[in-house]
Amino acid sequence: MTRDTGRRQADAVACTGLAHAFDDTSAVDGLDLTVRPGEVFGLLGPNGAGKTTAIRCITTLLPVPAGMVRVFGHDAAGDRMAVRRLLGYVPQQLSADAGLTGRENVALFARVFDVPRRERAERVAQALAAVDLADAADRLAATYSGGMVRRLELAQALVSAPRLLILDEPTIGLDPIARTGVWEHIGAVRAATGMTVLVTTHYMDEADQYCDRVALMHRGRIRALGTPAELRERLGARRRAAPGALPTLEDVFRDVAGSGLDDEAGDFRDVRSTRRTARRVG
Repeated sequence: MTRDTGRRQADAVACTGLAHAFDDTSAVDGLDLTVRPGEVFGLLGPNGAGKTTAIRCITTLLPVPAGMVRVFGHDAAGDRMAVRRLLGYVPQQLSADAGLTGRENVALFARVFDVPRRERAERVAQALAAVDLADAADRLAATYSGGMVRRLELAQALVSAPRLLILDEPTIGLDPIARTGVWEHIGAVRAATGMTVLVTTHYMDEADQYCDRVALMHRGRIRALGTPAELRERLGARRRAAPGALPTLEDVFRDVAGSGLDDEAGDFRDVRSTRRTARRVG
């Protein structure tokens, strides 16, 4: 048992009134969000809801005012490098270089994340082994299947031993078997290290099965928050007059965001980027 020091462990992520706009378009509008250490937290919502913008603020890829975003107690505005050292990030867009081997791809990220030179070879090998790519490590990434590419990107994010792993649509375009494989590897690493996982996904079955808590985001704000079971039960309680099975998480998604899906479908670049990624991993 750990000794009580009288101080609560810092939240993995704490967003307070987070706001970000592109020209006259508000992408994130007063977002309040807390991710607890060690949990798998799902950020759900339709295209254009502001999920990726929020992720980019948390990862310091977009600037934020002081006090709006903290990662394990570090302010994303004033202590950006400390925040970055705590993160592993797998973006929507593919980040693996097809012209490099799997090992070379992960080694490149080891250098980018300033893994000490004397530890790099071992850490690269450990990351590849963690996602079951050790046997394919010296093949060009161009020869990998879609599921292998996503696992390679997961290895890239894991090589720095992050306390917080952020995944933006990690299984987009993958078949059900490959999707399950990616999540099994995420779960195995999390069980071994205790890292926190923040993930965005449009696959409600993934969120229901793998996330400890989920937040449904719509028009830049959180509209529902809880465990998948809690959200399903709340919607079911509101629908008591109509007998039937307990609502699914997809039903909750539609209830929260369905009224604005046509308006919040994202711009052409969002759709094109998502389709391009799906084609490349397919």
